[in-house]
Amino acid sequence: MAVSIATAFLGLSQGAVEGRDLMVPKEQATTEFEPTETPSLDVQQKGVPQSLFTWIKMARGYDVEWDTFGRKGWFTQDPRLKPIAPGTTVFAPDTPAVYIVFEVAPLEDPAQFAAQVFPVGVDGKTSDTVIVQDSLEVPGHERYGFLELKKPSSLWPQGKYLVKIYITSLGQQPFHAVNQVGTMRFVVTDQPSGDAPPPLPDSSTR
Repeated sequence: MAVSIATAFLGLSQGAVEGRDLMVPKEQATTEFEPTETPSLDVQQKGVPQSLFTWIKMARGYDVEWDTFGRKGWFTQDPRLKPIAPGTTVFAPDTPAVYIVFEVAPLEDPAQFAAQVFPVGVDGKTSDTVIVQDSLEVPGHERYGFLELKKPSSLWPQGKYLVKIYITSLGQQPFHAVNQVGTMRFVVTDQPSGDAPPPLPDSSTR
């Protein structure tokens, strides 16, 4: 009888664990005493994978281009996004939005990409307060997307900012800590930008 009760208890425990695994994770910040640093997506090296990204750039905006089938007027259904001033990391307080433009390998299943912006104090510590965020659902078999981080008020407060980048499947909480894949940084200042935007990778080599 004791064996039967123990067996039943183990069965219930396993069922409870399986039930928790099926629940959608709630939004959760990183809470370790010394959080593990996720990769910086600002610095990309040739041949070194950056999560799912073929490339990812912070920019002032984006243009839309269309691939062709080799003759004028024959277009594919997948537009190509081209960042405007890619690699920009210094913005003015009145900048309407900071853009993060990216390309991934063609996805077999839809995915959700997201970003959250946190202010960084003069002491170098990142605040727990999210001042702006955005998310984007990218359908399967598409390669390009962008995140639009709009200014939180009439002006961006001057200072340094950390952007956390997340990737997850559709239906999951995009801003859960376990879905964070990397970070990017930018500065808001009233001084002219000294950024020298790096060139985009040559698409003919892909």
